Amino acid sequence: MKEISGRKQGGMSPCAACKLLRRRCAQDCVFAPYFPADEPHKFASVHKVFGASNVNKMLQELPEQQRSDAVSSMVYEANARVRDPVYGCVGAISSLQQQIDVLQTQLAIAQAEVVHMKMNHFPSASSPAATTSENTSPVSVTQIMPNNNNSQHHYHPHQSTKSFFTMDMVVDQANSLWSC
Repeated sequence: MKEISGRKQGGMSPCAACKLLRRRCAQDCVFAPYFPADEPHKFASVHKVFGASNVNKMLQELPEQQRSDAVSSMVYEANARVRDPVYGCVGAISSLQQQIDVLQTQLAIAQAEVVHMKMNHFPSASSPAATTSENTSPVSVTQIMPNNNNSQHHYHPHQSTKSFFTMDMVVDQANSLWSC
């Protein structure tokens, strides 16, 4: 037997939506192309979050070429809502944004350390202060990014000049758009 849109031609097995809703699956069923019988979990999670009637309305209002993308979005959002009922997709996005912020901070620190090492290896001949022992001490991570997660810069008393490594490398966690 041939399959058309997830349904067998002779036996007419219902799509996952009609099966879950316990109704007869019509030939022009709006759910059949997007919720095949072999993937019942997709419609189950979408139905749980959005409701069959709302999904039907959304699909009816969209042009056919956009329905597949809409179903993919609904399935993703429904699965995210099942995992995190309060935040859904926004919780996942927020978590990923926080990871990006941490990694960008770590990258900035590593880049600053590389620049500092290069400057110590090749001191400037035009600046007599560049050869003093005060400026050749390595900049520590605590000088660049304090451990207490606030945006204040900490300078150690043995630093005589302001280092350019202290420039805006601290992530302001309190004012972050994505902090929860």
